[in-house]
Amino acid sequence: MKQQKRLWELFRVFFRVGLFTFGGGYAMISIIEDACVERRGWITKEEMDDLVVVAESTPGPVAINCATFVGARQGGVVGAAVATLGMVLPSFLVIFAVSRFLDRFLELRVVANAFKGIKLAVGVLILDAGRRLLRRIPKKPLPLSLLVLSLGGMLAASWLSLRISSVLLMLAAGAVSLLALALSRKGGAEK
Repeated sequence: MKQQKRLWELFRVFFRVGLFTFGGGYAMISIIEDACVERRGWITKEEMDDLVVVAESTPGPVAINCATFVGARQGGVVGAAVATLGMVLPSFLVIFAVSRFLDRFLELRVVANAFKGIKLAVGVLILDAGRRLLRRIPKKPLPLSLLVLSLGGMLAASWLSLRISSVLLMLAAGAVSLLALALSRKGGAEK
């Protein structure tokens, strides 16, 4: 009975996140953090930080990867499936309904105005997720240097109209971090 209640709670929480959040995974991160860390304590802030990094680094949408991880943590394989279903079902239902009436739907002035508001809200949610993650970056030289170099690289690429993949920057930052970790462990072993 307790397991069924937990599974229902997982489904309900992620269904609500999927239903009321537009803009993809980055817009959902702060909503997921609020629901899973702040309100329910299902995972810690540190686990959420790690989860975002792993979810971004693995194939698939960030929000779905987050839901799957939290579901697995709370209810094993069944919990992962239930949380994932809760996250994707609203999008499926909305897309299915819209596709039935797409031609008429996009012509409605109310819908066009709603999408303008949604764009603004998505931008705010993404900025909020970035702000939360930025505040928790360790105030050490390596993480701050990687942040500044990555941001500078992306801005320079944008200004110069160069095509540099953000994935390439993430892989480079990961390689530098692993190298720094290996060097610090080697230095610690020699003492």
